[in-house]
Amino acid sequence: MKQECGVCMHGCALEPGQRGRCGARINKEGRIISENYGRITALALDPIEKKPLRMFHPGSMILSVGSYGCNLSCPFCQNHEIAHPGEPCGVISTSPQELVNKALDLKSAGNIGLAFTYNEPLIGYEFVRDTAQAARAAGLKTVAVTNGSVTEEIAASLLPDLDALNIDLKGFTKAYYERLGGDLETVKRFIKSAVEHKCHVELTTLIVPGQNDSEDEMKRLSGWVASVDPNMPLHVTRFFPNWKMRDLEPTPVERVYALAETARKSLAHVFTGNC
Repeated sequence: MKQECGVCMHGCALEPGQRGRCGARINKEGRIISENYGRITALALDPIEKKPLRMFHPGSMILSVGSYGCNLSCPFCQNHEIAHPGEPCGVISTSPQELVNKALDLKSAGNIGLAFTYNEPLIGYEFVRDTAQAARAAGLKTVAVTNGSVTEEIAASLLPDLDALNIDLKGFTKAYYERLGGDLETVKRFIKSAVEHKCHVELTTLIVPGQNDSEDEMKRLSGWVASVDPNMPLHVTRFFPNWKMRDLEPTPVERVYALAETARKSLAHVFTGNC
């Protein structure tokens, strides 16, 4: 019997044994579960600025954790090997408390907590939530680097346990999001909800030549962000060819700088990246 997954806007109706388009949620015996729960494909101690978070505990380190799967299909994905694996994979299996213990062991190296990143972490929100609760009990911070493409119900269940997010706001047109397999309004609602839950929020927009690099789009994007919070940091970053867009040239540096200047007309904190 089919069951509908309620995690994101796709609402995949899954037969028993079938995985959703994210590749990480499955209908198991009539119940939708997170098949990637506790399955870790990447683990690294990174500067917090690499997430990127520029205004959340600057100068600190954070233990970055990746699993597998993603509910978008960005053709320029930098981590497509784990975001869209041919078959689900897992380098190690761990529990929330074991992961928290690893983070605690690294406090002497400047670690402040855990960052769920590399793939789309919120499709496996159960593991993020359980680990975040254990981390908070241990005095650690929890960060999520996410595309923000989950339902309001999932956001409400998870955001109270998160301290900071970097959310990809990939562009500001319905058509562009549809090409990536996403929905702009879902992401906008998630950003607003994160702010309402008092999370520290920073946004990242990757500038892809010919796709989302117009001044008009940046004006509308930054204007909307300012309407939510004019002090919300925005990272305007440079595209480099990858995966299905290897033949495209990198974004001209001067274009990134020009669009950042456009955003600064509306926002107090605009940073450039990959330049």
